[in-house]
Amino acid sequence: MKLTYPARLLALTALVVLSQGCKNFLDKQPLGATTQASLFSDPVNAVQAVNAIYDAASWDEGPKWGYGDYVGHVYEWMFGDILSDDAQKGSTPSDFKLLSDMKNWNTTASNTIVPTLWSHSYTGIGRANTVINNVDGGSIDAVLKGRLKGEALFFRAYNYFYLVRVFGGVPLFERAVLPTDAANVKRSSIADTYAFIEKDLKAAAALLPEKNAYATADVGRVTKGAANAYLARVIMYELGTVNAANHTWQDVYDLTSTVISSSQYSLEPNYAAIHQEVAENGPESVFEIQFAVSNEGYGPIKTGTTNNVFQNNRKTFGYGFNNPTQNLFDEFEPNDPRRLVTFIKDQDVALGILNKVDLSENDTGYLSRKVAIIAPPQNKASGQNIRKMRYADVLLMKAEAAAQLNKSGEAIVLVNQVRDRARASTKPPGTVLGSASYDPANTPAGTLPPLSAGLSGQALLTAIWHERRVELAEETLRYWDLVRTGRYLATLPTDPTNNVRARCLTHVTTETSVNPFPLLPIELNDVQTWGLTQNPGY
Repeated sequence: MKLTYPARLLALTALVVLSQGCKNFLDKQPLGATTQASLFSDPVNAVQAVNAIYDAASWDEGPKWGYGDYVGHVYEWMFGDILSDDAQKGSTPSDFKLLSDMKNWNTTASNTIVPTLWSHSYTGIGRANTVINNVDGGSIDAVLKGRLKGEALFFRAYNYFYLVRVFGGVPLFERAVLPTDAANVKRSSIADTYAFIEKDLKAAAALLPEKNAYATADVGRVTKGAANAYLARVIMYELGTVNAANHTWQDVYDLTSTVISSSQYSLEPNYAAIHQEVAENGPESVFEIQFAVSNEGYGPIKTGTTNNVFQNNRKTFGYGFNNPTQNLFDEFEPNDPRRLVTFIKDQDVALGILNKVDLSENDTGYLSRKVAIIAPPQNKASGQNIRKMRYADVLLMKAEAAAQLNKSGEAIVLVNQVRDRARASTKPPGTVLGSASYDPANTPAGTLPPLSAGLSGQALLTAIWHERRVELAEETLRYWDLVRTGRYLATLPTDPTNNVRARCLTHVTTETSVNPFPLLPIELNDVQTWGLTQNPGY
């Protein structure tokens, strides 16, 4: 019998067969077969069971692994950037048309992007449940046991947060699910899904160590700070969408204050270095996905990531997707060094290589410099880590919360920290042919002036939203920021020949929400097989 995605992915038991997706603590080879009963009686096996959860979080294609059909590529920029006004699909017009369908709200339940996200997320959830449900019964050291459970709880919440923003309320599983349970699988509400996520993140924060408590070999594992920062992000999103928990901005303020007062994080001194290898797991890193390189070529679940290969220039080494827009370019203030760090245009030199931007394979004339990589000797995936939560984001979340709580002076100080760092940035590495150096930006005096001390109300919020857009540009956050602040629908075209807004409105959730927001379809096969309610308009 050929199993459907959930049947294949949720009936997972002892998951110690790891792929080679990540570096450092994820580069270990499996020690051999084991049973679920003995999995958590050995510290090496227990750690590998948790490594398997990290591994699933790193997937951007596959899996095949005998589960059945190959599933395609999925990257968070497909949602966070391309669905927004920050980016167009890119590449050639016919390449990956499914992305254009998503952006124009023409997507269908047969779109292969959405089931890939669904399957990867539920793989991570299934693996997390294996740990959460069994680690307490193991005989390993109690401190290690608590940490591993905290890591698993974080990733279960991380995956459900991704799912709820894209699909709305989804089936919630605290234990392994077998195909025989199909008749009992139901979608939960968005409100209940958020309650589940919050519960897991709070439990994770109570169990996880701070960043500086990890040994060098464990750098990159999730921390107490990551759990609290993600909980702040979750609540901030609830405040603008489904806020059944009646959160207030004080909750965001308190959580971000906890992260800041932990003294575990600081801004990377040079903005231009943030996305380079030199800053991986650096002082600004709250959470990032770890990757390594090897001699393997392309293929499902190989070492490294194709995240930046897909976004790189087709004329150098890539496929040319996720092109930043002129609208985003124009958002930057004059002489802001972050603009050069974010954009590649025709004839720019990036990492010492001259870039030709060909408009026959580019939608906007721009590419993202934050993911620029040098072509390797053979076609293979990149080892560049993906930053998922930066300390600058935490500062700006607290600034927004402070502004909403009428703490304008505090909000201004927080934003100015981010602007001060940006003003001091160098040029990005390799802006001269054959060079990899960080040359001075020679930023003119008066660039990025501090926010006025008298700024308050909507004007202050607008300034904070502006700062988020330019500071975090092309980092997959713009769409979610537009949705939670109620600004997304206004960015969509209303041309009579292509009324994207009208189509989007047919997919808006029916659950009570602060701001209307659309949902993407659940894959048709899962809807039919598991009897799930499909999202509006599909």
